Amino acid sequence: MNLGVMDLGIPRSPQSDDISDGISDGISDESSGVISFEGLETLLGASGAVLADRADYSRGSEGRRLKAALVLLTVWLGVVALYLAPWGSRLVVALAGLLGIQTLRLMRAQPEPAPLALVGSPDRWPTVALMVAAKDEEGVIERLVHDLCEVDYPSDRCEVWIIDDNSQDRTPEILRQLQAQYSQLRVLRRPAGAAGGKSGAINQAVVRTRAEFIAVFDADAQIPKDLLRRSLPYFEDPFVGGLQVRKITANPDENFLTQGQNTEMMLDAYFQQQRTALGGVGELRGNGQFLRRKALESCGGFNEETITDDLDLTLRLNLDQWDVRFSLYPGVFEEAVTRPLSLWHQRNRWAEGGYQRYLDYWRLIADNRMGTRRTLDLLAFLTIQYLLPIAIVPDLLMALLTQRVPMLAPMGLFSIGLPLWASWCGIRRSHLAQFGKPAPRGRALWDTALSMVYLLHWTIVMPSVTARMAVVPKRLKWVKTVHHGG
Repeated sequence: MNLGVMDLGIPRSPQSDDISDGISDGISDESSGVISFEGLETLLGASGAVLADRADYSRGSEGRRLKAALVLLTVWLGVVALYLAPWGSRLVVALAGLLGIQTLRLMRAQPEPAPLALVGSPDRWPTVALMVAAKDEEGVIERLVHDLCEVDYPSDRCEVWIIDDNSQDRTPEILRQLQAQYSQLRVLRRPAGAAGGKSGAINQAVVRTRAEFIAVFDADAQIPKDLLRRSLPYFEDPFVGGLQVRKITANPDENFLTQGQNTEMMLDAYFQQQRTALGGVGELRGNGQFLRRKALESCGGFNEETITDDLDLTLRLNLDQWDVRFSLYPGVFEEAVTRPLSLWHQRNRWAEGGYQRYLDYWRLIADNRMGTRRTLDLLAFLTIQYLLPIAIVPDLLMALLTQRVPMLAPMGLFSIGLPLWASWCGIRRSHLAQFGKPAPRGRALWDTALSMVYLLHWTIVMPSVTARMAVVPKRLKWVKTVHHGG
């Protein structure tokens, strides 16, 4: 298969052979290193209709705390009403039945086989820019740059961008040394106080390249050499706007937390494959995500007003009718956090960002902008991931007050049964993809049991995060996870 530019539905332009052309005058302030978001939209060539949609997205971020409070109040009052109404239990059973049907459809879905790796003349392969936002990453940045610059892909069709977000350690020095070694390495340094966090950093690099595809990685990523040749063929389908490759824990045997995160990534891989096979919502995960430039342009770039840019962009892509696919192999390795406090902060951020996007874009979701299949898929996971955990507290309180079995027990079974099944299937499937054979049955059973114990932390994270969002205003800031390398 020859995956050329025209194969991807992207007309070849005179600039396509030079992916590092400059940008329009008056947009970039090189002295300050700051690019306004309005300038970004102009550079990306957004049309009037696209800009109108971006305005809808922007308005959605207003009043997040009020919306979170209204959802919390509605869920609590709804649970109380179920106990007081004579038909409450029947309604719960009916809702559980609908959720059960969707769950069975999910379990029966058959993922499509992965496309063949890129072959043919390399001068017809698409141009790609590999991007990493880094802050104080002296422990991992050298290995990362070596991985990115030595992938099995023509260097004249692959740029590597490291956006140094005002690092105060040896990161800038290491990058200067590496620039002398790799001609495709570009380094963009941001000043202190630069806005937008990771999203702002990536946005500033995107406008400086004309690459047809953008790939984003975390600073601790470990990239296999054949990643690009195996990942880019997914974009032969012109409706595919994004691709997430499987994330793999680089330090799974360090302690219980890293073992749990390792199995959790396998569970997530299973859900990703099943959801996309069913025509549902594919999701980006930040590290190891590929984007069609045209799709990123249609969404107005990365949202700088969110704490989880990957989850926010996921919804924007789906709302704009782009498909987001998932690749099980090869995967990208990353460090798992090793301490309980670090895990707590990380999962709070993930939970808040994931919930925040529903609050921001609920009108567009309600308008069925994504289509019925994706909307139903999204609502099912919204219910299991967020609404049921919110309802746990009032349900238990009402059960104690009325001396009854918890009303939501039938629906609560999905919060246990679905992760249990996904862990078992995900562990065996991921092991097969990585090692060529399924995980031994005994090991898979042990890892599944470990996964279920580990996942209990979400029963605390989800209710606490949704309650806090209804009371405490959020300050957007760069969230730094310490990477040690090794």
